Amino acid sequence: QVQLVDSGGGLVQPGGSLRLSCAASGTIFSIYTMAWYRQAPGKQRELVAQITNGGSTKYQDSVKGRFTISRDNAKNTVYLQMNSLKPEDTAVYLCFATVWSSGIIDDYWGQGTQVTVSS
Repeated sequence: QVQLVDSGGGLVQPGGSLRLSCAASGTIFSIYTMAWYRQAPGKQRELVAQITNGGSTKYQDSVKGRFTISRDNAKNTVYLQMNSLKPEDTAVYLCFATVWSSGIIDDYWGQGTQVTVSS
């Protein structure tokens, strides 16, 4: 069984920064794409950023230049550095990973961490 534990959310003022972390644990042979999604109240879940196991990245247009996704393959961890935060970034952020574990490849989600941007 694979578990993703995400952390690092909190309350921050507009213009501030936060760094989210998500660590995968369990029987893991390989982790393919890792990503961060977010879901605001009353809105659909949306992709924020993703990174492949080769390091290729993709960002939602609204966060380009402000957010940076990275990963540490040795630690099975993905990070999201968020700078210049705006009130519209307020949401629950969830990490996602496609993992090869115990002979199968499957998708896993973290439990979510709340990010609130407000003065």
